[in-house]
Amino acid sequence: MRAKTYDIDPERFWQDPYPDLAAMRRLAAVVYVPQLDAFLMTRRDDIFREEKKTDVFSSVQPKGLMTLLMGENMMRKDGADHMAERRAIFPTVSPKTVQRVWREGFRARTAEILEQLQRRGSCDLVADFALPVSAEALKLVTGLSSMSALDMDRVSQGMIDGCANYKGDPAVEANCNLCTAEIDRAISEEMARGFAEDDLSLLAVQLRAGLPEEQVRANIKLAISGGQNEPRDAIAGTAWALLTHTAQLDAVLGGEASWLQAFEEYARWISPIGMSPRRVAQPYEIEEARLLPEDRVFLMFGSGNRDERRFSNPEGFDLFQDCSPSLSFGAGPHFCAGAWISKALIAEAALPMLFEYLPKLELNGEVPFGGWAFRGPQKVPVHWAAAS
Repeated sequence: MRAKTYDIDPERFWQDPYPDLAAMRRLAAVVYVPQLDAFLMTRRDDIFREEKKTDVFSSVQPKGLMTLLMGENMMRKDGADHMAERRAIFPTVSPKTVQRVWREGFRARTAEILEQLQRRGSCDLVADFALPVSAEALKLVTGLSSMSALDMDRVSQGMIDGCANYKGDPAVEANCNLCTAEIDRAISEEMARGFAEDDLSLLAVQLRAGLPEEQVRANIKLAISGGQNEPRDAIAGTAWALLTHTAQLDAVLGGEASWLQAFEEYARWISPIGMSPRRVAQPYEIEEARLLPEDRVFLMFGSGNRDERRFSNPEGFDLFQDCSPSLSFGAGPHFCAGAWISKALIAEAALPMLFEYLPKLELNGEVPFGGWAFRGPQKVPVHWAAAS
């Protein structure tokens, strides 16, 4: 039989998907959501197991929004083709490069941003801190040094909106196309300038590895779409989580827990990347649900990360529960290549430096959240004791 059907209110699902996702987990391993024209896999162990079966759940999606709008990047390849491009970018994203090259750059850029904020006494952590910190880090890693932080955030958001444009809004698609064209211009400018032999930026290492230019461009767009919004939302969101759970903030500040624990628990609780799409490549059954070739399946990481079967406190922010089963960076061969970069940026630069530079940091208003494919705070107003 085909999967059971579950209807959603798209607006309500965008505002808060968790009640519906919990109901889907209770209903079946896979449910069909007509409003998304997709089959949603919502249980943690199912996602963890099935994501690895790339012969069934394929990342190759010629008609997918990401491929059509951004080009066929490495995330939309499987097997040997995918692994070849992961090897090509490894000099940029390796743990050694992160610690030896990027980490100090992240801390230096974060310090500059915080020094400008110190005198103000209040700000929006999303727009005034997390956005520029994430963008400046992304400029370093991609090699697109000529783009401003605001431009980097804007084009990233444009692509994210385009890739999640399942309603087919022509204005969203048009804006996405403008954003990808802007990135192409920035890439062309950097290529015209040339690169030093020891340049480990994503643009330089791909060209040095001999990848075709169209592939290089597609992978840069992929890095921007995933490397700006998610760290931005995780930085601001983790700060909000700690400020609303002061005992846990005290535990981190007192050395009983780490900034990395705080980030990883937040990424489980409010998954910045809530979903990853797959194309069904051959007939397949999971429990009683029958999937057919070309069906669209959404692996709902944000749901798996709150699965009652695997987490002791799934609905709460709890630094001291075991969050190691979480799917925040994926689980299979498409495990996020930028995971080490994200951990260094957020847990070794942005979060500890934020609470060091801005003493007595407190929330100063409501913090609205939105999204289900990508989720994060819309704003995080704060105030602190301003430097004289």
